[in-house]
Amino acid sequence: MMNKNNSEFTDSNDILRDTVVEVDLSALADNLKMIKEMVGPDVSVMTVVKANGYGHGAVGIAPALIENGSAYLAVATLTEALDLKRAYPDFPVFILGHTPDRLLGYVVDNNITQTIFDFSQAQKLNELASEAGKKAAVHIKVDTGFHRLGKEPSTEYAEEILKICALENVYVEGIFSHLALASREDNEKQFEAFTSFVSMLESKGCTFKYKHIADSIALVDYPEYRMNMVRPGALLYGMQGFHIGYLGVKQVMTFYTRISQLHHIAKGEGVSYDFLWKAQRDSIAATLPFGYADGYPRNLRDKGYVIIEGIKCPLIGVLCMDQVIADVTDVPNVHEGMKAVIYGDGTDGSMTIAEASSLAETNKNDIIARIAARPPRVYVRKK
Repeated sequence: MMNKNNSEFTDSNDILRDTVVEVDLSALADNLKMIKEMVGPDVSVMTVVKANGYGHGAVGIAPALIENGSAYLAVATLTEALDLKRAYPDFPVFILGHTPDRLLGYVVDNNITQTIFDFSQAQKLNELASEAGKKAAVHIKVDTGFHRLGKEPSTEYAEEILKICALENVYVEGIFSHLALASREDNEKQFEAFTSFVSMLESKGCTFKYKHIADSIALVDYPEYRMNMVRPGALLYGMQGFHIGYLGVKQVMTFYTRISQLHHIAKGEGVSYDFLWKAQRDSIAATLPFGYADGYPRNLRDKGYVIIEGIKCPLIGVLCMDQVIADVTDVPNVHEGMKAVIYGDGTDGSMTIAEASSLAETNKNDIIARIAARPPRVYVRKK
């Protein structure tokens, strides 16, 4: 097992908490290999590890991605990029989001590739790169309808991009957009707007090593949108969000804890705040050391459960910040220290990420990305 700094654990005492996010690096590598096989050798794969690697630990999972053919690591923020650059200074890291002008020095100093959609910011990067004797790498963002970042295709934006391409100390490595995935018709409009705009820019002398618009869903459902780079995020971690195509990726994460204490609850007694749950029989309740501060959805009260020795144990009462209580009456020989699976792959009856998202009335990305930093990430290879 490896810690977040990618070094081996020699003893379970090195894991400083009973509530743990276990990440199967073999499954992660297999998922990336499947993606690479699907898109083919002419399409580069930018692996998205924003939000702490969708809760899996970006620094910890990066080696498995780098070793298995990732062309780039993509994040949302400067702080995420710096974490990766400290650990892997020679591997390319791309910031998908906006970085304020006052922080662009960090981008240049650490050789980070930046999203750009404004000539004035490109000029600032050019100045900083010139002073450092470098070229700052950027990807241009085009807004084809999502209306989040970038500017819409226009003569004015084209002129702005042409000026960016002419800057001496800026390397325009790529150009990209993002699909709203509202409908096939809308996707086609966005893709046509993007490719037409790129073609026009290329005809005027701009060249782009990478052109990309396809995320996890689009790269599976719409092969024609893969261009020469794709950006899988959730798909890497086994989240199957596609609707038309199929790729048999597997869930990478297991989230588990251990029983801290057992309580014998007499029929009619309540547990947790306001006694919203009362025992309908003489029961055994287990205190488990995780809560909503660890990213567990608080609205899973009366719906959540854990698996202990193959037995489904409902969470009872109000879910607290740091601890929850489970009804373990039906677990044979239950004792403190027993493992309780919070999220698993479902083969043992455990709650999958997909089930958790359905019960919490949110999406799968929210469930995994909200898992806080305080549960240790433990890295294993199960095959």
